[in-house]
Amino acid sequence: MTRLVVLSAGLSDPSSTRLLADRLTSAVVDRLEAPVDVDVVELRRLAHPLADRLVTGFAGAELAAALEAVRGADALIAVTPVYAASYSGLFKTFVDVLERDALDGTPVLVAATGGTARHSMVLDHALRPLFTHLRATVLPSGVFAATDDFGGAGLEARVERAAAELAAALNPGAGHRRPPQRSLEAELAEPTPFEELLRRAGADPTD
Repeated sequence: MTRLVVLSAGLSDPSSTRLLADRLTSAVVDRLEAPVDVDVVELRRLAHPLADRLVTGFAGAELAAALEAVRGADALIAVTPVYAASYSGLFKTFVDVLERDALDGTPVLVAATGGTARHSMVLDHALRPLFTHLRATVLPSGVFAATDDFGGAGLEARVERAAAELAAALNPGAGHRRPPQRSLEAELAEPTPFEELLRRAGADPTD
């Protein structure tokens, strides 16, 4: 059975970060033929155990279970809100207490949420280098979701693309279902906004 671990660093309940994590998880599971054991790690619940780990050097039972889940995962989905143009402190603290070889060769899908698309570069300037340093296999496509993206077709297409890549990494051949494409007639009748095209390319539409 495929073991998929999902890290969600949202601080509120519910949170847009957890919503994005759930959408990515669902899209990946839908593409895999084999049974999938999904383990969602809500970092918000581990804030105090993480602080204790930093001070004492020992992980409590709940934190130890989360760390072991990540170590034993066949794939990881990691989603964080953006703070000060980077991943959150809670997210980084959890990563800091992982064993150095915990993610060796593990496929990782990185994702983030923020107020506006101006923060989308966090995927490439913060999350991708972090997991590359840990020798994980970071998938080509990350997913950023601004507040206004939820409910839009653009986010759904990005989710499907990233899910296809992770499914293919776990089961070659399972991830090659292309996301729905708009017909030429539909594109001409209702063109995709330039800001959305920039967002898909990972650029900042305000530059």
